[in-house]
Amino acid sequence: MAVADNPIKAPKTLPFSFVPQEPETAVANNPHAKASTQVADIVKALESELGDAVHETVVYAGEHTVRVARDRIEDACRFLKEALGFLYLVDIGGSDRFTEDDRYEVFYNLVNITEGKRIRLKVRVDESDMTVRTVTGVYPAANWNERECWDMFGISFEGHPDMRRMFMPEDFEYYPLRKEFPLLGVPGSLPLPPQAPTGTLTPDPFPAAHGHKPPKSFEEVKIEEDKG
Repeated sequence: MAVADNPIKAPKTLPFSFVPQEPETAVANNPHAKASTQVADIVKALESELGDAVHETVVYAGEHTVRVARDRIEDACRFLKEALGFLYLVDIGGSDRFTEDDRYEVFYNLVNITEGKRIRLKVRVDESDMTVRTVTGVYPAANWNERECWDMFGISFEGHPDMRRMFMPEDFEYYPLRKEFPLLGVPGSLPLPPQAPTGTLTPDPFPAAHGHKPPKSFEEVKIEEDKG
């Protein structure tokens, strides 16, 4: 019985469309772009309201991102919410640009649900002054987002009602999403519970990766006990 030909097909390469384009062609030439992010009129209103506090406007993949002065972020959010209907704060997060100046950024994703529009704001934060004004007075939901940003990057939000760590212990000395933080963590910085009933705290979550013998697990201890 003849075997039917079954040639191995090369994996399909998807087109990469996220490339910088001129604002007027960004939507037409990018299949991933959405009209909801084309908010030139919103940007113009924001520029009129804040003046020189709007430092930069970028259109990328059909999305408008507006970078504003760090000390005016609360004003920008309040104007977008109260005057332009951006009632929904989707997210706040940070990023480490790993640059000499203005190393960090905090971004804010806002949505006008009624009109189906969304916009992203950004502020930059220099290592010499790691503080940004909280927007919890405008969007109460910013509470946990700002706490997470503090926990991961060490960016403090002035005026926040409960500025404390969210995931890591309060006495943890590092900020895990900074670029210099090791992928395998810092041995001894966060002791973990023992892996065996009679064991001690585990100072290194990845001992084998750092050249040490990993502690025995509950299962390994149980097997040894059963054999003995």
